[in-house]
Amino acid sequence: MSKLDPRAPLVLDTRELGRRPGSQREVSRSVPAPADLGIEVLHVPEGSPVDLDLRTEAVMEGVLVTGTARAGLEGECVRCLGAIDDEIEVDLQELYVYDDLDTDPDEDDETSVLHDDLLDLEPVLRDAVVLALPFQPLCQPDCPGLCVECGARLAEDPDHRHEEPVDPRWAALTQLTEMQQDDTRQ
Repeated sequence: MSKLDPRAPLVLDTRELGRRPGSQREVSRSVPAPADLGIEVLHVPEGSPVDLDLRTEAVMEGVLVTGTARAGLEGECVRCLGAIDDEIEVDLQELYVYDDLDTDPDEDDETSVLHDDLLDLEPVLRDAVVLALPFQPLCQPDCPGLCVECGARLAEDPDHRHEEPVDPRWAALTQLTEMQQDDTRQ
């Protein structure tokens, strides 16, 4: 793992806690959102503010981080392709173990580790936000979507209709009828 930058917005320094179980610290800050925070159709815009309200607490194994993150969302409705502007609030909870403790090598991928008393919140934030997002976001719960024939937004025109399509087997007869009607009008 590369060394963590203590000046990075999502890196917290836990030295103030020491290794005294029970000591805790409240952290409130607004940080810029990292890139690609979300899913293809709904995401937190890169650089937009993410408000963090956290509590870091020293425990026997490491540092327990709990709290919430709030951010604005942008995206598009999967039914009508209309813009979505919303907010999300997610709960965060992660135990970061001390880097000098023996950990099971099979669990290393799933264990968050403190590096020189620094912890990186980005993976925890990313997991919490992505898991909280709807798989198919809608602009409103009852969004009717688009007309399958012409693409009109049905929410803007609820009475939108098209004439019944003519069965292709009868198309020649319809043309013949229309030609007869034109002849009688002349």
